[in-house]
Amino acid sequence: MKQNQHIRYLSLTSIIICFFFYCCKSRDYITYYNKVNEIDSIYRMAKQPEKAIKKYRKLFRKYHPLNQERIEEYETYIRVSDKYGKNFGGQKSLYRLIPLIAPYWRYKKEDPKFIKLYKKYGIDSLSMEQKVAQWESKHDKILIDSFVIAFARDQYGGRLNNSDRTENDVKNAELLKWTFENHGFPSKKKIGLYYKDAFMPMSVLLLHMADYDEYHPYFKTKILEYVKSGECPPRDYAAMVDRNNLHHKIPYTYGVYQGYQNITDSAKVNRNRKSIGLPSLKYRNKIAKDFSDSLKTK
Repeated sequence: MKQNQHIRYLSLTSIIICFFFYCCKSRDYITYYNKVNEIDSIYRMAKQPEKAIKKYRKLFRKYHPLNQERIEEYETYIRVSDKYGKNFGGQKSLYRLIPLIAPYWRYKKEDPKFIKLYKKYGIDSLSMEQKVAQWESKHDKILIDSFVIAFARDQYGGRLNNSDRTENDVKNAELLKWTFENHGFPSKKKIGLYYKDAFMPMSVLLLHMADYDEYHPYFKTKILEYVKSGECPPRDYAAMVDRNNLHHKIPYTYGVYQGYQNITDSAKVNRNRKSIGLPSLKYRNKIAKDFSDSLKTK
C-alpha cells in the first residue's frame, strides 16, 4: 500500500515538474519585452529605481531573463539592486548573467566596473572566464561551421555584384530554412557571435532575406515564432519586414529600418511595435540617446 502511494506521489511530482518546465518554455516573450519597456520607463523616466527593482524581480521569477542591447534589463537590475542594497540573488544571479553577456565577453571583460561588481561578491576573473568557456563549449559546432561559411558569403566580397549577391543570398536562405526545420533559430546561445575571426551578426543575415519575395513570406511568419519564444530579438525581425516594405514602396510597419522617412502613421507604427515588444518611437529615441550619452562618459 505504502509503495503504491509512493509511486503515485512520484508520478504526481513528475507531472508537476513537467508542467512547470512546459509553462516556462511556452512563455510569450512579447509580453516580457513589453513589461521590460514598462519597467525601464519607471527606472529611466520616472526615476524610481527601487520600484523598478521590485518589478524586475517579479518579472524574472516568471521568465528566464534576457539582457537586450541598450536596455540590458538583467544587468541593470543587478547593478541597481547592488547600488541600493537590495537582494538580487548574489552569486547565483551573477553567474546567471554570464551566459547573457558571453557573446560580448571580449569587450565586457575590459569594463572595470563590471569586473569590480563580480569581485565584490567573491567571483574572480578566472571563474568568469571558465563560465564563458563552458557557454562556448555548448555551441553547436556543425551549425557554427555552416554559418561561418554563410557569413563569408553574406559579407564583403560576397556582395560585390548582383549575380554573386543573389546566388549567395539564396544559399543562405536555404540554410536558414533547413536550420529552422532541424535545429530551430540559430541564436547566440547556439552559435555565439564570434568564432575565431568570423563575426556572425544574425541581424544582418535576416535583413538580406527581405530582398527576395519568394522567401520573405516564410521568414516573416516563421521568425515571428522565434520572437515570441525569446530567441530572436524583435528589432531584427522588424528591420527585415521594414526593408521588404521599402522594396515595395509601402510605409514601414515598425519604423526600424533606415530612419523614419517612410512612416506615414506613427500611431499605427507604435501599435505595430508594441505587438512585437518594441518600445514606442519616442521612447526608442530616449533609450538611444541615453545609450549614446553613456558611451561618451566611458
